[in-house]
Amino acid sequence: MSDNRAKSFKAAIIGGSGYGGGEMMRRLLLHPNVELVRVASIDYVGESVAAAHPNLTGLTELRFEDISPRDAAAGCDVALLGLPHKVTAAKVPELVELGVKIVDMSGDFRLRDLDAYERFYATKHPCPELLEQFVYGLPELSRERIRAARYVASPGCFATTIELALLPLAKGGLLSGPVHVAAATGSSGSGAVAKAGTHHPVRAVNLKAYKPLTHQHTPEIVQTLVAAGARELALRFVPISAPLSRGILATCFVEVDAAVDDAKVAGLFHDAYAGEPFVRVVTDRLPEVAAVSGSNYVEVGFAVGAAERGRRTITCFSALDNLIKGGAGQAIQNMNLVLGVDETASLRDPGSWP
Repeated sequence: MSDNRAKSFKAAIIGGSGYGGGEMMRRLLLHPNVELVRVASIDYVGESVAAAHPNLTGLTELRFEDISPRDAAAGCDVALLGLPHKVTAAKVPELVELGVKIVDMSGDFRLRDLDAYERFYATKHPCPELLEQFVYGLPELSRERIRAARYVASPGCFATTIELALLPLAKGGLLSGPVHVAAATGSSGSGAVAKAGTHHPVRAVNLKAYKPLTHQHTPEIVQTLVAAGARELALRFVPISAPLSRGILATCFVEVDAAVDDAKVAGLFHDAYAGEPFVRVVTDRLPEVAAVSGSNYVEVGFAVGAAERGRRTITCFSALDNLIKGGAGQAIQNMNLVLGVDETASLRDPGSWP
């Protein structure tokens, strides 16, 4: 059972029965500074949290409660939201009114462009006046803004993977024009409820593309990379359903001037990630999912192609666990920054191998 003695902050999870909610719960039960006091859900009501998350058996006496966001977050310093897209936006105003800090894992407050939100999420935003109050929660780009924020929109899993692969080139002024990306993801990103596309007997023996060039993370990625220095960026992104439970591997193709060489690119990656606690720039091999699965770490790397007709292609790679650095772990990292505690608290553990 978790030890809550002398913890400085209290947290509630709203939407705790899904995979992301379970991962946030696991991290909070290990947290040295933050006590998890309440878990709200419309599923498993009245049952132990272990009913949805068997790995938490015996670690807490908390039960799922079907209560309003206001009641869930009452007396708390921070509310962590694991609700679906489109549901979150309708719940946030009462949390704002309550005065609690918010870390949201949905896509409802990531985009500054209201038209892009309505086009990619196929709905009207119920509280567009709150969009500007949320800070986009990619610590490797906006750490100080997150520290000063009350409300954080944690990035999506594909978005985090692709942004971290390309961020060094954006910061170095090398990212412009069309960029082509293929990224393969594990089934847990589709949620805990089984669907035809994530049913294990089919998923385990299959590879297939879906939402080509229309995935909802596309405008989020473009917005973030442009903020980092990309120019006239056009993202051509094809997601791929992979026979994995956890993990994303992104492969990104960028054309640059032939004068850009390995040393230049290596310097950009070093400058972008020197001192970053969770980004590993790998040079002796290429990033791989098994090396980061189960952890908040992300691996990034690159390959520089030969010059052809005055141009060359840089291929950028990244791998992470979609539920942790691509989801709940990054939400905890953002929570740590917002609360002013050690950014790495409850997140330093490496994944297993293999």
